[in-house]
Amino acid sequence: MGDMANNSLAYSGVKNSLKEANHDGDFGITLAELRALMELRSTDALRKIQESYGDVYGICSRLKTSPNEGLSGNPADIERREAVFGKNFIPPKKPKTFLQLVWEALQDVTLIILEIAAIGGEKRLLCETGWIEGAAILLSVVCVVLVTAFNDWSKEKQFRGLQSRIEQEQKFTVIRGGQVIQIPVADITVGDIAQVKYGDLLPADGILIQGNDLKIDESSLTGESDHVKKSLDKDPLLLSGTHVMEGSGRMVVTAVGVNSQTGIIFTLLGAGGEEEEKKDEKKKEKKSNSFSEKLKMKVMGSVWTTEVMTFFLFFYIRKGLLMSAITVIILVLYFVIDTFWVQKRPWLAECTPIYIQYFVKFFIIGVTVLVVAVPEGLPLAVTISLAYSVKKMMKDNNLVRHLDACETMGNATAICSDKTGTLTMNRMTVVQAYINEKHYKKIPEPEAIPPNILSYLVTGISVNCAYTSKILPPEKEGGLPRHVGNKTECALLGLLLDLKRDYQDVRNEIPEEALYKVYTFNSVRKSMSTVLKNSDGSYRIFSKGASEIILKKCFKILSANGEAKVFRPRDRDDIVKTVIEPMASEGLRTICLAFRDFPAGEPEPEWDNENDIVTGLTCIAVVGIEDPVRPEVPEAIKKCQRAGITVRMVTGDNINTARAIATKCGILHPGEDFLCLEGKDFNRRIRNEKGEIEQERIDKIWPKLRVLARSSPTDKHTLVKGIIDSTVSEQRQVVAVTGDGTNDGPALKKADVGFAMGIAGTDVAKEASDIILTDDNFTSIVKAVMWGRNVYDSISKFLQFQLTVNVVAVIVAFTGACITQDSPLKAVQMLWVNLIMDTLASLALATEPPTESLLLRKPYGRNKPLISRTMMKNILGHAFYQLVVVFTLLFAGEKFFDIDSGRNAPLHAPPSEHYTIVFNTFVLMQLFNEINARKIHGERNVFEGIFNNAIFCTIVLGTFVVQIIIVQFGGKPFSCSELSIEQWLWSIFLGMGTLLWGQLISTIPTSRLKFLKEAGHGTQKEEIPEEELAEDVEEIDHAERELRRGQILWFRGLNRIQTQIRVVNAFRSSLYEGLEKPESRSSIHNFMTHPEFRIEDSEPHIPLIDDTDAEDDAPTKRNSSPPPSPNKNNNAVDSGIHLTIEMNKSATSSSPGSPLHSLETSL
Repeated sequence: MGDMANNSLAYSGVKNSLKEANHDGDFGITLAELRALMELRSTDALRKIQESYGDVYGICSRLKTSPNEGLSGNPADIERREAVFGKNFIPPKKPKTFLQLVWEALQDVTLIILEIAAIGGEKRLLCETGWIEGAAILLSVVCVVLVTAFNDWSKEKQFRGLQSRIEQEQKFTVIRGGQVIQIPVADITVGDIAQVKYGDLLPADGILIQGNDLKIDESSLTGESDHVKKSLDKDPLLLSGTHVMEGSGRMVVTAVGVNSQTGIIFTLLGAGGEEEEKKDEKKKEKKSNSFSEKLKMKVMGSVWTTEVMTFFLFFYIRKGLLMSAITVIILVLYFVIDTFWVQKRPWLAECTPIYIQYFVKFFIIGVTVLVVAVPEGLPLAVTISLAYSVKKMMKDNNLVRHLDACETMGNATAICSDKTGTLTMNRMTVVQAYINEKHYKKIPEPEAIPPNILSYLVTGISVNCAYTSKILPPEKEGGLPRHVGNKTECALLGLLLDLKRDYQDVRNEIPEEALYKVYTFNSVRKSMSTVLKNSDGSYRIFSKGASEIILKKCFKILSANGEAKVFRPRDRDDIVKTVIEPMASEGLRTICLAFRDFPAGEPEPEWDNENDIVTGLTCIAVVGIEDPVRPEVPEAIKKCQRAGITVRMVTGDNINTARAIATKCGILHPGEDFLCLEGKDFNRRIRNEKGEIEQERIDKIWPKLRVLARSSPTDKHTLVKGIIDSTVSEQRQVVAVTGDGTNDGPALKKADVGFAMGIAGTDVAKEASDIILTDDNFTSIVKAVMWGRNVYDSISKFLQFQLTVNVVAVIVAFTGACITQDSPLKAVQMLWVNLIMDTLASLALATEPPTESLLLRKPYGRNKPLISRTMMKNILGHAFYQLVVVFTLLFAGEKFFDIDSGRNAPLHAPPSEHYTIVFNTFVLMQLFNEINARKIHGERNVFEGIFNNAIFCTIVLGTFVVQIIIVQFGGKPFSCSELSIEQWLWSIFLGMGTLLWGQLISTIPTSRLKFLKEAGHGTQKEEIPEEELAEDVEEIDHAERELRRGQILWFRGLNRIQTQIRVVNAFRSSLYEGLEKPESRSSIHNFMTHPEFRIEDSEPHIPLIDDTDAEDDAPTKRNSSPPPSPNKNNNAVDSGIHLTIEMNKSATSSSPGSPLHSLETSL
């Protein structure tokens, strides 16, 4: 035992793993022994348990926990266990301190150049006040650095809070004090009795106590794609980070946190340690565990903002460098020619310091031109807009897991929605029943049902529903009872309560451990069956499932007197026509209940041969379950349709039920040309004679398809892929998908945006999704669309404002410097302007709240340019006005205001009123133009809703106040002279002129201005060379190719927002095929939880129950096999796919037509 303990400790390398040394007396088993046990596999582990502990109950006894009651939940006991065995938490890497962020901001080359120039300027010898400008520049640099560091610190804090929120949302079911409760994953401790069910992601290591048909996917740890069957007599060990793919059970937790198998791997990877910091920069970029890397963005091909940002930044850096270099060259040549050629002055040694000061001044002017030429606030605006949207979307019940999903939803053109819980209330109730050959429109009194039929009904429902499904008393007096677990099963349990029977009495008599065999529900079986062994040696099996499926297995039916009679095919057809179809047409889900007896005298059946077991059934009843449509859904769907988004229902329910619900929701309208198909018919239409799916066939169906019923996970995935890959429409479709079951994973991963249900969804579905709907409500998807469109508009507003400032500032600085040998806007003033148009403007314009008017337009489409022709008209129009005003003041302002001219002033001349008026008017024009920038679609009322954005109002007013202080009290550091009231009024009047000028621009029809062009297109597929579209070739966009041709050196050196770009790491997703997507490393529950769902050909593990279906679906089965694959809802769906979840996967690749690349990745 000591050797194993030592090996375990050596393997882990965790410093605190020896804590149990002081606590061994409290428990009969040590931490080291448990870890050594969990490192064993299958028969070795079973042998070790039997030799050392007897069985799993012996381990429970040593851990002082009850297999049935669980831990007591006493806080002192929990605290003691956490002290001995550790917490279920892996400490993340420490965030960077504020000082570290300041130091990183200081590394920016542009700021370093300004610092050197300022320090050099302070050494001027000929003027006592020469140090003032240098000190002012240094002060401005300090302000810029502090603002940049604070932005990074606040964004990292916000992202860390989002990650914490995601982790808090992850809960697991345990038994404490005999009560089944859900607790946060981090609160699970050793000794807890955890209930596991299909779809769960195991948060800790444990040993199986009781299991029903339990199958685990351990590919994340072992790499083996085959599901591992877990049982007490073969392989009882359950490992953290693995997925439950089928069945249910209970386990005792034996290792948590860094001591679990996942935690040990984390420890080897350096999670929470210092090793990560010692790695070189390249490795750090690829495998960094810093928080900004945790919220990686899934590349979905529709979000091209980052690509456009790369284009704009590269374009303006290149142009800015050119303008800056030309400015410096012209100034130097002008000075040299004028001084030494025209005036013919000799070079005097004693005058050298003066000449150097002139050259430093020219250099500072050149850097100033560069600073204002580069719109480095654009990445900040994108980050702020996305982060702000994510924070606000939480209040709208959208928990965003991938940031780019916000913007993608703004371009969504199709939504494939589940029915249950999303469009309906997921509050299921049995409202009709067919029992003892009578169709009851209301639930009958128990006296109306023969006693033996009632007995079958009570026992069958009680034991053949998951024991985790139950009905609890209402939380508030007068409220509705609480449904816990599967909602369909809760409806059946509610039926027993309506019949004055208590299902809990039956479960107490037949505990879960007494169930002989359980065939859990999945998309292949389309049913659930439970086998009971009677005291006389006979067996009885109860089955429930989709009515038309189970009825095909029934050879008998209980008659009016309670006796079983022969059930012929024509009797089945009569029930379908007279009972099931009428129920379905009213929107009811129909479930059939049946049983079968196996006499004691016969040999024990071959339980693994399910095809022979679940047949020859006797029908007990058919029930109709109502799930009312959410009252707010029809209006939400109407908004989607008005916004140009097509809503499709994809469900596993009967087609008549689906059609009825779709009509109530407003998905179907009478008289419209639409299609409602079953999965079987859908497959038949899209496949050729060889059983292969053809895109041309899908293209004939999906535009009119509105309802897909009895669909399997394969059908859902095929539909989503077919819509995305389709080329029949002008714009590539952007598809959002909702899902809740484990088998929805393929569709959720394939979709541009995957929505998982926060309440009904499995962990696997949540991890495959981009956004989690915390209320499972369709209206939350509509809010996500609004926020997505708002993100796009916010970025466009900022671009319109900033590019106007860029154009004007660069032209003024360049022209003024070339004509007057001095920039009208000084270096410190430019830094203030830069602060206004970067950080402050991005905060003001990127935090505009969304409005309902966003849903009145069609989706922009994937390749819509970020700068429209209307925006280009606004940018050029306002730039023209501002240039006219500035140049008029520059060359004629001294005459208008009757003041001294500021042009051609000596080197150390005091600030002039002339240039102060130019600076003041320029800043005020930007402030009023910021109000104009709030509207980008040609709207006239630019003040609409302005008071709804407190941040905008605060920033505009605050900037105005600071501008007054700078002008009136800034003095020489800001090169400003005090202005009179009259001069201020003129400056304000000229600034307000931008608002009037904006109205004039709005009256000019954009269609008349043929010369205007759009800017900022996403990469078009046809623009990419064929060799780049070849298989297994990295997808690299044009901007990145340009950057790699040498200009990257300039990019690195002169992009002033290096630290801001670090935050845009959120856009660094899996850009290339074959690269693994990094995930969060701070939580066990997030470990390796983005599996690739692969649909592969293989032999079916369990044959189809329905032979008729097998014949009908023959073409389908050549390409998709039907092994057991669970689905969350207890509704029948067509046979489907073989799911394998692999860790060494290739990330879902985006379409070559629109890859998403981050700026830093381009570097």
